[in-house]
Amino acid sequence: MEDLPATIAKMIDHQDVCFLSFINADGFPTTRTMLNPRKRQGIKEFYLTTNTKSQKVQSLLQDPKAGLYFYDRPLYRGVAFTGTVEVMSDQSIKNEVWRDMDTIFYENNTDPDYCVLKFTAEAARYYQDYHSTNLSL
Repeated sequence: MEDLPATIAKMIDHQDVCFLSFINADGFPTTRTMLNPRKRQGIKEFYLTTNTKSQKVQSLLQDPKAGLYFYDRPLYRGVAFTGTVEVMSDQSIKNEVWRDMDTIFYENNTDPDYCVLKFTAEAARYYQDYHSTNLSL
């Protein structure tokens, strides 16, 4: 098998969605389906888009601890990351990850409800072929 971070990165790039978990305002864990990251730096940093007014953004501003999960259904493998989320306000990152299809949800890349979340992984657990591997990032 090629090196594990490269395998994980390739798997992530072939997914349409991922799952973001966080602690909600009532103190309970909750999970949301997200479009796959628009940008990533290896398997350490992931940039996702969402609505500024969403419950997840409000919750993450209060408690930035989060989980990010990617699942490859046909091969029954996945990777669970733990880390923190930063709500990005810098227009340059919003410009960088903006896609034309985003006009379905937002007027343009300066729409105040257009938001970028930067997930920074601290650790990961990869599962494939009935075996799990822990990674420190």
